[in-house]
Amino acid sequence: MGDIARGQAESRCHRVTLGLERVRRGTLDRSPEIDMSDAAPGYWRRLVRQLTSDASELDAEDLSRRVAQSGARRASECSSGQAATVLGRLRSVEHRPRAAVATLEAELFDGSEVITLVWLGRRRIPGIEPGRTVKASGRIAVRDGRKVLYNPYYELQRSS
Repeated sequence: MGDIARGQAESRCHRVTLGLERVRRGTLDRSPEIDMSDAAPGYWRRLVRQLTSDASELDAEDLSRRVAQSGARRASECSSGQAATVLGRLRSVEHRPRAAVATLEAELFDGSEVITLVWLGRRRIPGIEPGRTVKASGRIAVRDGRKVLYNPYYELQRSS
């Protein structure tokens, strides 16, 4: 046996001997664990939260995060008479024929509260459909206890 091979064998033997001594003393962990020290902080907490939370709850958090990033205001922070820009996802869109004028109404949810967008004199607007993300601007009004934006300026947003 050459010097190199003998050195490798001795090294292996030395490691085994050290391991046996640690087992006898009880200092060797018999069930090795995966070291997640390089993982991002809160990784396990986020993973467990995503697996155990309701999908609507996670969607609301995602929308709230997007609202904060876009510079829009949360619907819960808006009050009657204020000019506001809100961003959210359309939950429902419906055409409501009224006696005086037809209206198109859409419920916009931003993760905190619902605002109803109302377009007077419109039966349909291309791109305004449930599930679409919209950024809308206008003056907040309150109708039947609900926040409303009449004829808002709107921008269709890309889905993410």
